[in-house]
Amino acid sequence: MEKWVVSAKKADFKKIANQFNIDQVTARIIRNREVVGEAAIEEYLHGTLQSLHAPKQMKDMNRAVSILKEKIEKMKKIRIIGDYDIDGIQSVYILYSALRACGAEADYAIPDRIADGYGINERLVRQAALDEIDTIVTCDNGIAAAKELSLAKELGMTVVLTDHHEVPYEETRDGEKIFHVPAADAVVNPKQPDCPYPFKELCGAAVAFKLVQALYEEMGFLPEKAMGYLENAAFATVGDVMSLVGENRILVKEGLKALNQTKNYGIRALAARNQIELGKIKAYHIGFVLGPCLNASGRLDTAKRALELLLAKDEYKAAEYAQDLYDLNASRKEMTERGVQQAAELVEQTSLKEDKVLVVYLPDCHESLAGIIAGRIRERYHRPVFILTKSEDGVKGSGRSVECYSMYEEMSKCKELFTKFGGHPMAAGLSLPEEHVNIFRQKLNENTALTEEDIRGKIVIDVPMPLDYISKALVEELSILEPFGKSNEKPVFADKNIHILSIGIFGKNRSVCRMQVQSQAGTVMSAVYFGQVEEFLDFLGRKYGSDALAQAMSGKGGGMLASFIYYPEINVYNGRESLQIIVKNYC
Repeated sequence: MEKWVVSAKKADFKKIANQFNIDQVTARIIRNREVVGEAAIEEYLHGTLQSLHAPKQMKDMNRAVSILKEKIEKMKKIRIIGDYDIDGIQSVYILYSALRACGAEADYAIPDRIADGYGINERLVRQAALDEIDTIVTCDNGIAAAKELSLAKELGMTVVLTDHHEVPYEETRDGEKIFHVPAADAVVNPKQPDCPYPFKELCGAAVAFKLVQALYEEMGFLPEKAMGYLENAAFATVGDVMSLVGENRILVKEGLKALNQTKNYGIRALAARNQIELGKIKAYHIGFVLGPCLNASGRLDTAKRALELLLAKDEYKAAEYAQDLYDLNASRKEMTERGVQQAAELVEQTSLKEDKVLVVYLPDCHESLAGIIAGRIRERYHRPVFILTKSEDGVKGSGRSVECYSMYEEMSKCKELFTKFGGHPMAAGLSLPEEHVNIFRQKLNENTALTEEDIRGKIVIDVPMPLDYISKALVEELSILEPFGKSNEKPVFADKNIHILSIGIFGKNRSVCRMQVQSQAGTVMSAVYFGQVEEFLDFLGRKYGSDALAQAMSGKGGGMLASFIYYPEINVYNGRESLQIIVKNYC
């Protein structure tokens, strides 16, 4: 059972509530998201596109625009080289469409996930030279490709680098960082230490969007024309799991408005195929429904299929591409579920269960799914997880971590085992010989300082809020906190000693539990739990006995009590509105 803790951040909530005309509950949540001070709260609640920073504040932006304008005017061949994930796909779409709109002779190339790996590589550079390309423009990659971009320069090509990843560096003995920026003709990346751009957390597509804004201004287009790509930058920001704070929050908030009125045949077709009504697309749909369809093409086939969807010129072609991506994602989900099941069985049925760091070898798993499976197993067991798969040249793997375990640092302690590795505290990738798999598992567990408390799991409650406090007005007000995502998570509420009056189980796989519940003060409302319903029923049966459970199942309960972590919402049924809670956890 996870540990439940209440967020205890301090502020004058009454003052904030009065000043911004919001409920004190809303004020508490905003403080919990580290939004502090009048200006920050004002931007959080009411930020608009006018609050965004000027693109030309970014280092080398003017230089990049000047190069591209000259190449367009001279009809030089430009090749955009992106990446195979959501951010890479949307970045390529933005730059390719915008450059073509400027009259450029532009095309694109996307690496193959398995054959090429991430980003620009020697094969793509040499192919560009063979195709007589004059200028390479990278997007969502390139900052760590000094060798490959040097080759492009040696072969006589101009290079414009756009990226958002960390700049590689080495640390001297006295702790000074020496950064290594590739020798490109222009490097547009807000993460450069000497870049004056105020917001550093843009995704690759947002950097591409900023470049298009600056280029369109130089080419004499109206600002609104560049805004046509806002929805793509927003889609990528959510899909690449960027922090939804500051400029990103505004990009996504305003981009979702544009996305819900999109003219793009591909996005419209993909939403329709997933039965999402235009006008009702939220950040959730990008993260968990539409985004995975784009990602599935890069995982199981080629990301060019996702790009073809975005570039579709009519609704018939778009529907065809949307169906392809939908089917690919269905296969990806099926393969993922199989992998998760196999990994969980190995943990449960072998000595792996005793490990604090899980290293699970699934030789037959598709290597592109290792990271997703690692994330799912981490959620289940609340501990760092590496999923390893067999590849042509040994074993490849992906890791997903927990807050108190820096994956990259711990891997660095046994780096002699790897042929290649990289990452950061929360995620990592690696390659190693098959004979090192067991040694890797052993070393990580010998070296770890993780305690039982660390791997117990923790849920931070924003506000302990009795059901009696929930009102239609409050639920509607909570929508101003959207879009939800990384660093702006959906709020978490809790109430204790709730009486369960009745229980009904629904859904094809008995995966929906609908209850009538009553608070200590007598408020009655519906509560819905989507999750491991049988486990929930077992929990109640063990605690209160099978008779009490049977009474609740027949609608005559009341003797069973539970504490719930929940989110309130308004349920609309047959035109009638009622308050209900969505139960996330129980104890």
